[in-house]
Amino acid sequence: MKKRFNPGAFMADNVVVFIFVVITLAAIPLSGLSAASILQDILTRIGRNCFLVFSLILPIMAGMGINFGMVLGAMAGEIGLIFAVDWNIIGVPGLVFAGLIGVPIAAGLGMMAGHILNKARGREMVTGYILGFFMDGFYQLVVLYFMGFIIPVHSLNITLSRGYGIRNTLTLDSVRQSLDKLIPLNIALPSGREGYGITLNIPLANYLVIGVLCLFIVWFRRTKLGQDMRAVGQDQQVAHAAGIPVDRTRIIAIVISTILASLGQIIFLQNMGNVATYNAHRQTGFFAAAAILVGGASVSKATIPNVFVGTVLLHLMYIVVPRAGINLFENAMIGEYFRDAFSYAVIALALALHAWRKRANAEKARQSLRGVSRDN
Repeated sequence: MKKRFNPGAFMADNVVVFIFVVITLAAIPLSGLSAASILQDILTRIGRNCFLVFSLILPIMAGMGINFGMVLGAMAGEIGLIFAVDWNIIGVPGLVFAGLIGVPIAAGLGMMAGHILNKARGREMVTGYILGFFMDGFYQLVVLYFMGFIIPVHSLNITLSRGYGIRNTLTLDSVRQSLDKLIPLNIALPSGREGYGITLNIPLANYLVIGVLCLFIVWFRRTKLGQDMRAVGQDQQVAHAAGIPVDRTRIIAIVISTILASLGQIIFLQNMGNVATYNAHRQTGFFAAAAILVGGASVSKATIPNVFVGTVLLHLMYIVVPRAGINLFENAMIGEYFRDAFSYAVIALALALHAWRKRANAEKARQSLRGVSRDN
């Protein structure tokens, strides 16, 4: 029997998406940007940000909520890039080398995080958030003091003047946009108002990598381990009674998420062309969480379309709202304030809606039990 479409339930499930659609549609004409320039920015941002957002899907599927501890993987990716620049490995081989360095570190950090989150069952999101702050201090110690002092660093161009520690800003000239330009795809658009043609530059290799990741997630969900994660996410007690190793399954979800975050940070930074050594990773989890929630996901359910919809809507707002602020108030900072306010508000709204729905579902379950007991 088909489930009837309920407009009220559909609106309630996608209220965050509708809010962002309204905001962006209102800001696009006020920004004064052409459709071609907006499309170019969106295509570039999808290619560099989606991989990071995808790293959140498996922990959500395993019932652990938003993995704010993904910043541990971002740190691992940055360490891999530091070594790639130090060894002057150029192009895509440099990115592969950074991945080979970052993935084992991310796996170790993910295993540690998984064990800690199992001890904080029911408080995984806030624990992961604080764990990110804790490991950030250790990362600062390694990069600021250990590298060049205990860990060998060959290039003096990336170290501080004292001879050890990495510079505040590290240029990634050796690997800059090497993945973006691996398979160039340029599409010429008809002439605009300026009177000359516009060419869209599409980072096709990035999209191929993202497509492979989508196929991996689809395949993984159908495996025994993927089914175990879904069972654990639905009810841990039932999963345990069915013989599923709940703690081990949750740890594996966090390990895979952390590894994907490491690779995603490498893809993100090679597009940017430089890395703020000491703070580039700090907002990684926040922006990825905002993107997937804007796409209609919740802390208990996320899909591949949620990632793409959320990345497009969130970054469309990032593109048009600051420019709209300039045109309306002649002050770019007002647009930046609006952008940050909406980004934080979407996370707060999504978490509040999740708590409200959880409480409402529990109340419905209690009422149904009372009805059964009265009938009996």
